Amino acid sequence: MRVLVTGASGRLGRAVLPRLRGDGFAVRAVSRHPREDSTVEWVAADLATGEGLSAAVAGVGAVLHLASSPARRTHEVDVLGTRRLVETADQAGVGHLVFVSIVGIDRVPFGYYRHKLAAEQVVTAGPVPWSILRATQFPEFLEELLRTAGRLGPVIGDPAVLAQPVDPADVAARLAGMLAAGPSYTVEEYGGPQVLRFDEAVRAWRAARRSHRPLLRVRIPGRLGWALRSGGLTTTATPTGTRTWADHLGDTYGGTGRR
Repeated sequence: MRVLVTGASGRLGRAVLPRLRGDGFAVRAVSRHPREDSTVEWVAADLATGEGLSAAVAGVGAVLHLASSPARRTHEVDVLGTRRLVETADQAGVGHLVFVSIVGIDRVPFGYYRHKLAAEQVVTAGPVPWSILRATQFPEFLEELLRTAGRLGPVIGDPAVLAQPVDPADVAARLAGMLAAGPSYTVEEYGGPQVLRFDEAVRAWRAARRSHRPLLRVRIPGRLGWALRSGGLTTTATPTGTRTWADHLGDTYGGTGRR
C-alpha cells in the first residue's frame, strides 16, 4: 500500500519514514518545498493554501497526517488544512486517514490544543475512514522546554507538573501498526512508559549534563496549572512505548556531560 505522509520532514516524520519503508509500505512524503531523496518519493504541497494536495493524494491508499503548525498559521494549517486534506482524500478515494494528535487536548486549556481538537473533529466528521492516535509529549520537546526554562541560569518551573515522554520511534511503530490494521474509527491514546514530575525530569537532566543549575519553583496558576499538575498531559492507556526519559538522556549525553 502507498501511504502519503504529511509533515514528513518534522520530528515524528523523520522516525516514521524509515519505519514505514521497513514495514513494506510505499511512501510518498509531503513537504512545503521540493526535496530530493533516492529512498522516498517527495512531493510539494501546502495545507494552508491547498496547493499541490490533489497531486499528492492521487493514487495513495492511506494518508498519515502528521503536519501541524503550533507557532504560526495554526488555524489555517491544522484546522482548515486538515479539512482541505480530508476533502481531497475523499475525492481521490483514499481508504484510511490516520491523524496524529496530542494527549490532553480535551483537558488542558491551551490555545494550540483547541485547534488540534477542532482538527480531530474535522477528521471524525469527514467521509474518509479514519483512526486517531493521541500521543504524549516527545522527550525532545521536554528537553527544549528545560533548556528554555534554564536559559537565565536556574531552571524555572512548576515541580508538580506531570509529563509522560514517549519516543518518536515508539510512536512511529504504533502508527505503522494502525495503518496495517485499517480504519478503527476510534481515538487511541499512547504514552511513554513512565510518568515523571517536572522536578524528577529536571534532576535526571541535570545529572546527565553534569549541571548544577538549581530548580526555581514557580507554581503555574489557574486552570492551566491545575490541569498540568493533575496529569492532563498523561494517559493510563496501554500498551505504552518502551523508551524512557533516562534512555533519551543516555543517547543524547552519554558520558560526555553538557551539549
